[in-house]
Amino acid sequence: MPPPSLPALQGIDAVGVPAAYGFRVLSRLPRSGCVFADPDCWWWLVPSGSDHELTWPHPAHYAPGARVPETVGRRLIHTPDGPTPYTPPIPLYLVVCQLTGTAPAWN
Repeated sequence: MPPPSLPALQGIDAVGVPAAYGFRVLSRLPRSGCVFADPDCWWWLVPSGSDHELTWPHPAHYAPGARVPETVGRRLIHTPDGPTPYTPPIPLYLVVCQLTGTAPAWN
């Protein structure tokens, strides 16, 4: 969950990618919200419903309600410069597609 100073007024979901993709995703985004990392996965907080009409490519994981598996060692590694905890979902989706070699699929 985001720090108390960053209210999640639009609800909260999370998008996870394997840790091997973490730095590459973060470095390619024009703006990033809260990012949590553990040894296996990095998670970006996005507004609820960010999976609407999007098929997130494998190996990304979409977690409604930010219900992610409990993992030892997960910590907040990035906080946004702005007033919300969110990463814009469309740029995140496009970066994940690019890194996984997947063509974006809009429903």
